[in-house]
This record gives sequence, structure tokens and C-alpha cells, in this order.
Amino acid sequence: MRKVVLRSRQDNREIVLEEGENLFQLAEEYQKYFKYRILAAKVNNRIVELFRTPDRSGELDFIDLTDPDGLRIYQRGLVFLASLAVRKLNPNWKLKVLHSLGKGIYCEIYEKDRLIVPDSQQVLSIKEKMEELVQKDLPIEKKTFYKDEAREILSKEGLEKTVRLFKYRKKRTVKLYHCDGFWAYFYGYLPPSTGRIDIFDVQPYNQGIVLVHPDPKTGDLPTIHMPKLSRVFLEYARWLSVLEIEYVSDLNDIIAHGEREVSELMLLSEALHEKKVSDIADEIAKDRRRRLVLIAGPSSSGKTTFAKRLSLQLRVNGLKPVAISLDDYFVDREKTPRDENGNYDFDSIEALDIDLFNRHLQDLLAGKEVTLPKFNFKIGKRMKGPTLKLEKDNIIIVEGIHGLNEQLTASIPREQKFKIYVSALTHLNIDDHNRVTTTDTRLLRRIVRDYKFRGHTAYDTLKMWPNVRRGEERNIFPYQEEADTMFNSALVYEIPVLRIFAEPLLVQVPEDTPEYSEALRLLKLLDFFLPITNIEDIPDKSILREFIGRSIFKY
Repeated sequence: MRKVVLRSRQDNREIVLEEGENLFQLAEEYQKYFKYRILAAKVNNRIVELFRTPDRSGELDFIDLTDPDGLRIYQRGLVFLASLAVRKLNPNWKLKVLHSLGKGIYCEIYEKDRLIVPDSQQVLSIKEKMEELVQKDLPIEKKTFYKDEAREILSKEGLEKTVRLFKYRKKRTVKLYHCDGFWAYFYGYLPPSTGRIDIFDVQPYNQGIVLVHPDPKTGDLPTIHMPKLSRVFLEYARWLSVLEIEYVSDLNDIIAHGEREVSELMLLSEALHEKKVSDIADEIAKDRRRRLVLIAGPSSSGKTTFAKRLSLQLRVNGLKPVAISLDDYFVDREKTPRDENGNYDFDSIEALDIDLFNRHLQDLLAGKEVTLPKFNFKIGKRMKGPTLKLEKDNIIIVEGIHGLNEQLTASIPREQKFKIYVSALTHLNIDDHNRVTTTDTRLLRRIVRDYKFRGHTAYDTLKMWPNVRRGEERNIFPYQEEADTMFNSALVYEIPVLRIFAEPLLVQVPEDTPEYSEALRLLKLLDFFLPITNIEDIPDKSILREFIGRSIFKY
């Protein structure tokens, strides 16, 4: 009889599982080590569901929602639970996931193609039904079917968008999840039962609902109110509707039709970007009191290219942009704050000499000549830089992660500032239940750029990404609603392009590293997209060129 020998990372204990023995009972024993319910395990850096038997011996690590993979499992479980609840309340209704909003997932309810806008009582009923399903602790089972069988099951559930998704899938089989008579497809893992999805809120929002999951650190369930971000997502959704591209299957159909249609899609997407940049420049130029433009956004959102394109459009409006680098205002290295691990925290706003920065801005806007600093990164000290004096039509452009934080420019009157938030706010989804997250789009961009321009492997980028995300959560996302406008840098065709560059890098991530499971997840995501190979048709001033190379701009 074959046995599996595991060593737990929680207590270094050696565990022997007999053939056919799963991880459920073991998870209950280890629950005492976790703040939240255990959702799955990792064996040799591969996710293993609790109802499965590991197929090999090795390192065992249970995960809850404080682990990034665990949080994704919880979020998918929340969508599954809400979909099941909606179906229980009305067999003709189905839940459609649109996008994230902070610690929530915005969804809408449809009856066939008709939008159902729930009233407050219906929202409460959905939440109560979800809570009832949690109390029942129903098993969420996973079964494998041939594609034809899966299509038939999903068609009966009204999930035609998922059925279309399988058209370009190479695998002969499909894994479906099942609970209490309800079937659904998820490309990632789910919790093993409804009882483990026990902390959530359901809030009315716009024309739908927001499924709120707990903050992993605090367990809090925040009230979601992000009107500006919501408007950008809605605007992009309308744009995709004009293109008749709502799901990955729609995009794949265009790619399958050939390069001519792909090139037209590229041109349309880039034209939208150019129009938005032009509109923002026009808005800035309308009020000549605005002398300071602040651009902020998370990593790999395309801020640098956006800033360069905005500068061109401002010049068209008769303004003369002058860029000031926040990097030159770093405090000397020995004064740099450290994070909880004792490392220099260059992302902290306290790593900048804010007083000096504000004095220089005040003097410049008052028409005085200022000697700017120049930071020497080799020795970690600020040196003397060039002098600058603003002319009548000059406007200052500052790009940096703290641009939306009022603390950065506290001495400058608000009417003299124009704040812009830039991010790749993806609205193209895999199907009604599976999202393409903005974070994944940015991570793929970063993996490609880090390799091409910084000599980093995908493993290097994946390893540093959690620190990048922590910095974003602390320094950027809390301030995004402070923006005067938002620019969505997402391009509907970009993931099929990034696939060509990212796949060969991701397959090289070592199996014996914690980053391996993330590489597998991203490879699985990329596999949904047909590749775009006519990359020579991508315009040289496209934001995508910042990541794949051959941009007309110098960085």
C-alpha cells in the first residue's frame, strides 16, 4: 500500500497519510495555528484541496485567507456561494461578476439578458440565503468531465459564456464544481465547503451588489464607496460593449479571424487611449490656475508613458510641461525609515524630504529660481542639481506613488493642483464567474519588463511582488479616490501579447520555491487567451511598449 510522508511547516512534524486518506482531518488538527478557517494546503508549493490525497511526499503547508492563494480561494468561494444563493432565491437569476472594488467584488444579477436591479430587501435576502448555506456547511465537490459533457451541464445552468470559453481549450476534460444541485466552472480552486466562507457582507451598489470579503489583517468588512473608480470601470465596460468584446471568448474569436482584425482592434484601443489623454490635457488647460499635475498609480500601471503622452497633449494646448522627479527628494540613506523587517522602506512617504519639496514648489510657483536636488543612489545622498525657473506657460509634472496623498503637497492650494490616478483597470473577464484581475495584468507587465530591461527572472519578480503589493495597499490605494480624474491604462488586446513574452519566463520558475504555485496560476490564466503574434503592429507610443520594448519614448 502506497503511503505519502509529509512534513508540516507549521510545527515540523512528520505525517504519514495512508493511501486514499485526504487532508480534511489533518486540517482540523492544525486549525489552532490559524486566525481564519483553513481553505486548502500546499504540498511542495502546489495547491492541494483538502478533499484530495497528495500524490507525492514532501513539505506540507496549510493556508487560510491571510495567504495570497488562500485569499483568492476565499474570493472565488464567495462568488460561488453568492451564485448559489441567487439561484436558490430565483432559478431564473444568475450572478455575473464584473470587477473588484477595494475589498469587494462588484456583481450584477441577470435574468437571461435582462439586468435585475435588486432592492434593499432583495439584497438582504441574498445575504441571508448565503448565511443559511454557510450554516449548512454543504460540501463543494469537484468532478471531471469530457468537454461535451461539461458543455451540456453548463448550458442547463445558463452559463453559455463558459461554454463558449471551451471552444479554444486544448484539454479534452473540464473540472466543474458542484454544490446542492448547482454546477459552475472556476479556473482556480474553491473552499471544500460552504461553511468555510463564513465572513462576508453583501452591500447594494450601483445597479448590483458588492460581495465584501474580510481584510486579512484585521478581519474588518469595510463599507464600499468608490464612485470614481466605479465610473472608470463602467466607462471601460461600455467601450468593450461597443467593440462587442465582453469576455475572453469574444477576444479569442477576433484573434482567430486573423491579423487584419487584430490590427484594427489595436488601432481602436490605442485611439481610445489617445482620446482619453487628450481629454485630460484639455481639462487641465481649461483652468490656468492649475500649475502642478500629480500622477500616481500602482506598479506597472504605465504611469511613465502616460506622463510622456500627457506632456505632448499639454504642449498641443499651449502649455510647457516641466518634469520634477520625486526620486531626487529622497532623504539621505541613513535617515531612510525601515520597515517591520528592518529593511529600508523607500516606498514610505517619510523617505522623502517633504518640507524641501514643498518649499521648492512654493518658490517655483511664485516665480523664483530654484536649485533642484539630484539624488546619488550610489552613495545614498542628495547632491546639488540643475536650476529651474518657471515661465508663464510652464506646468509642473510630478510622477510618483505618493502623488495623490495630500501630505506630499500640503503647502500648495488645492485649486493649483490636478491629480491623476493611473492603473490598468481590466474589465475583460473570462466568463460570468471568473475575473481577469487588474493585479494580474500589472504583474504580467512587470514580469515581462523586469526581464527585458532589468535582467530579472520571473522568479525574482514574483518573489518581490508581495512587498510591492504591500506598498501599494499602504501608499496608493487609500488615496485613489482623491484623484481629479483617472486614466485606465488597460488595453483589451494586451494579455494575448504578454502571453508570448511571459510564458517562457514563468515555466522557468523553480518547483522548489514558494513562487512556483503563483507561476502555475498565471500560466493557467494565460492559457485562456489565444496569442497575438503581430506585435510589430503595436504603435510605438503604446503604453504596452513600455513593457515589451521598442517604444518611441526614452525611459
